[in-house]
Amino acid sequence: MPINHDHLMNFDIPEVRQSYGAEEVARFGLTVGIGQDPLDMRQLPYVGALADDSRAMPAIVSVLGHPGFWLKDPETGVDALKLVHGEQGITIHQTIPPEATIVGKTRVTGLVDKGEGRGALLYSEKTIRDADSGELLATCHGTTFLRGDGGFGGPDGPVKPAHKLPETDPDHVFDSPTRPEQALYYRWNADPNPLHIDPRVAAKAGYERPILHGLCSFGFAAHALLAVMCEYDADRFGSMEARFTAVVFPGETLRTEIWNDGSFRTRVLERDKIAIGNGRFTVRDGS
Repeated sequence: MPINHDHLMNFDIPEVRQSYGAEEVARFGLTVGIGQDPLDMRQLPYVGALADDSRAMPAIVSVLGHPGFWLKDPETGVDALKLVHGEQGITIHQTIPPEATIVGKTRVTGLVDKGEGRGALLYSEKTIRDADSGELLATCHGTTFLRGDGGFGGPDGPVKPAHKLPETDPDHVFDSPTRPEQALYYRWNADPNPLHIDPRVAAKAGYERPILHGLCSFGFAAHALLAVMCEYDADRFGSMEARFTAVVFPGETLRTEIWNDGSFRTRVLERDKIAIGNGRFTVRDGS
């Protein structure tokens, strides 16, 4: 059945209650490149290496309270085989604690019908709150390109504009090699999609081998921003948003190019492809 605009806009996505701690925090940090220099004392708190100092890498909110692949529910009307993660953003309202119980609630915030044969855009938002106090810790937002679902009679806007990068050379460069088994590690951050781990599935999708999770590449970019713009101080990490523009294969090197105004992009060095573009970062107010 085709998409019903009002039904999908009001589709109830069950909230997710999740407890996490040292293991989940360390795993996430390690899977986005933190700890590659085990002598860098600034990185060690994010991978559980210091008994007297433990911190959560801010981008962990991308995987906390994850609602699962809810768009595969036939009631959504979406062709779940033709989805592409187009954009991702996070806003940190409070420093993310290294252990807590949180509640994640995801909702659809917008639908744009690009027309028959041109697909549609689905905008969504996930809030992360402390389960005990109800305090808002973070807001995540994403754009999903529904390649097979245009022409359902929905609105043709508004379309979120992409951030324009400066035309000058970047002010900072941060390189992070990924490992050949990177996706096998990252999958344990609540994303077991076989496209990233099963060569047979990747081949059917037209790839020579499994591709890296988009949120893993996003996490590598977040690590670069934490290092360059915050000097590894999570209290200063405010928000980041960007557009996914090309796939990354595990084992490739990610170079995040950063401007002093917070603009950024992430390039695959081996193929000179921009994997994450139109990025924008802000320092958190009051930090």
